[in-house]
Amino acid sequence: MRKLAFLLRPKWLVLAAVVLAFAFLCFSVLAPWQLGKNTSTSERNDLITRSVDADPVPISDVLTANGFPAEDEWRRVIAPGSYVADSDVLVRLRSIRDQPAYEVITPFVIDGGPTVLVNRGYVLPVEGTRAPEFEAAPAGEVTLNARVRQAEGTSREPVEDDGRLQVYNINPEQIGAAVGVDAINGYLQLDDAQPGGLGLIELPQTDAGPYLSYGLQWLAFGIMAPLGLAYFARAEIRERRNSRAELADAMSGEPDTEPEDEAGPDEEEEFTLPTRREKRARARAASRETTPSDPRLADRYGKNR
Repeated sequence: MRKLAFLLRPKWLVLAAVVLAFAFLCFSVLAPWQLGKNTSTSERNDLITRSVDADPVPISDVLTANGFPAEDEWRRVIAPGSYVADSDVLVRLRSIRDQPAYEVITPFVIDGGPTVLVNRGYVLPVEGTRAPEFEAAPAGEVTLNARVRQAEGTSREPVEDDGRLQVYNINPEQIGAAVGVDAINGYLQLDDAQPGGLGLIELPQTDAGPYLSYGLQWLAFGIMAPLGLAYFARAEIRERRNSRAELADAMSGEPDTEPEDEAGPDEEEEFTLPTRREKRARARAASRETTPSDPRLADRYGKNR
């Protein structure tokens, strides 16, 4: 276990915490976020594809007490009724073919039924961002061919600009309260060449988008991060082991420096007592032999192993 003791040092603990936190975010937040968008996009594309080939049905076939069911979104319906006069609302911050636009919402009373919001289409701003004048909805009984849409959430309160009520989302509860009608949940989006129609809002593209590949990439990153940490820890252990082995080989391979006897066979070496300087030199030499130090043993973090 002493070989792994360096993993308890602050820098390694911080690194491990960052890696584990990143892996947790990949598996619990980032990958589910992209995979969820892929699922919702696929479901929307299926609904659009089915609606293109399906014949329109009376609005009463899809209308419930709570509005329009989610599984009927984009379905084509036929709605007889009449527009509510002088109740137009503009939706801000919309984009049509990469151009800023306003969408026009007008309440519509279904014959023998409730009031529903109708997205009549778009108009382009004039003189910068100022809302343009547009044709009012026709009075009297009309029959609309439209597509069912789900309500949007709310982000900001309605504002009044250039004498027109403007909102940021198509939310029937918010818009209904602003214009004084009780609108059902959901709204209708007009098809081409309909009474009161303005610029046609085309159907979204039905490509799957990059969400699935992004989700798989986040899963891969969540797996690779801990594996990378394990790789660097193993490399550190291997480097320490190699340094110790090289030091041990260097110490064991030192040649014996015992001086040869240069005196002749018949000559007897004269014995003399060592001087004080020679004693200190021998003591320093013995100290170096018993406590070897090698710069390779210095820890890369600034401490000896």
